[in-house]
Amino acid sequence: MSKTSLLCQRQLLHYLADGDFYSGQWLAEQLGISRTAVANYLNELKQHGLGIFSVKGRGYKLAHAIQLLDANKIKILQPAGSAQILVQHVTDSTNCQLLQRLQAAQVLEPGSVIVAEAQTAGRGRRGRSWYSPFGTNLYFSCYWRLEQGVAAAMGLSLVIGLAICRLLKQQYQVECKVKWPNDIYASGKKLAGILVELSGQADSGCDLIIGIGLNVGMPEQSQLHIDQPFTDLRTESSQQIDRNVLVVQLQQQLVAVLQEFNQSGFARFVNEFNQYDLYANREVCLMAKTPISGICRGVDKQGGIIIETADAIDTYYGGELSLRAGG
Repeated sequence: MSKTSLLCQRQLLHYLADGDFYSGQWLAEQLGISRTAVANYLNELKQHGLGIFSVKGRGYKLAHAIQLLDANKIKILQPAGSAQILVQHVTDSTNCQLLQRLQAAQVLEPGSVIVAEAQTAGRGRRGRSWYSPFGTNLYFSCYWRLEQGVAAAMGLSLVIGLAICRLLKQQYQVECKVKWPNDIYASGKKLAGILVELSGQADSGCDLIIGIGLNVGMPEQSQLHIDQPFTDLRTESSQQIDRNVLVVQLQQQLVAVLQEFNQSGFARFVNEFNQYDLYANREVCLMAKTPISGICRGVDKQGGIIIETADAIDTYYGGELSLRAGG
C-alpha cells in the first residue's frame, strides 16, 4: 500500500471516527481529492473489516465510532524509560514485523512493541489465521530476550496469559481464565490469543516475539470469520476502553512479568496458573500423537499439562486441549 493511500485512509478516518455522517463531497474537499477517490479509499478500509455505511443524500458513516491508535498519545502515556511502541496502520502481522527487524540485525530493546490497526496475515497457533478487523481490537507484539536459551522458555505462553489476566482484572474488573497453552477466556468465550515465536540456540541467548491478539470491540460481521464462541472487552467490562491506554498498560504488565520469569522461570507461577486454569479438575481431551482423555490436574513446574487417567497421572508438553463432551 502506497504512502499516499495510507495517509488518505488515515485522514478520512480522522473525520469519520466519531460515528457521524459525512458527505463524500465534503470529505473530498477536506483531502483535496475526488469523490471517486474517497469511495475507493473507504472501500479499501472495508476490505480490512471496518464497518462503513453509505447512505444516498447523507454520505458515509462508521458502524461504530472508533478511537485510532495515536503514537504521540502513547508516548506521553508511557512511564519514563519505557521501550519504544511503534504504531502501524495496516500490516501483514505484527509478529512478522518484529521478526523482520531481528533478521535485519536491528538492535531491539527488550520490551519493544509493535501494534497495528489491522493485519492482513495475522497468525494464530499452528499456522491458523487470526481475524484482524480494522481499528477495533489490539494486535500487539513484544520483543524479549532470554539469556538462558530456548529451553528456559518452557511455560512462557502461560506466563503471558497470567499477565493478561492480572491486567484485565486490576484495570477493567474482568475475570479471565487461561486455556492451556495459549488462550484467554472470559464468560466461557475466547477473549485473546497468544503466539510466542523463538529464535536462538538451546544453550545460548534466545530472542522472543510475543504476539497477542486481544478482542476489544469485535464488529458484528466477525462471526462470519470465526468458528468458535468469542467475546470482547467492550462486552465484558463496564468501563470505557481507551486502546492507547491499554497498549501502554499491557507493555508495562508484560515487562514486569517477564522480569519475574527471567529470574525464576515458570516454577513460581504454577500456583497462580492453577487458580486461573479454565479446565481445572474437568474432563478433557488432549489431541496429541495419541489422544489422551482424563481429568485436568493443572500444570507442572515447566508448564506441562497434568492429566489423570484411569491408569496413571502423566504430564504432556504439546497438543490441543478441549473439554470432553459432558465435561
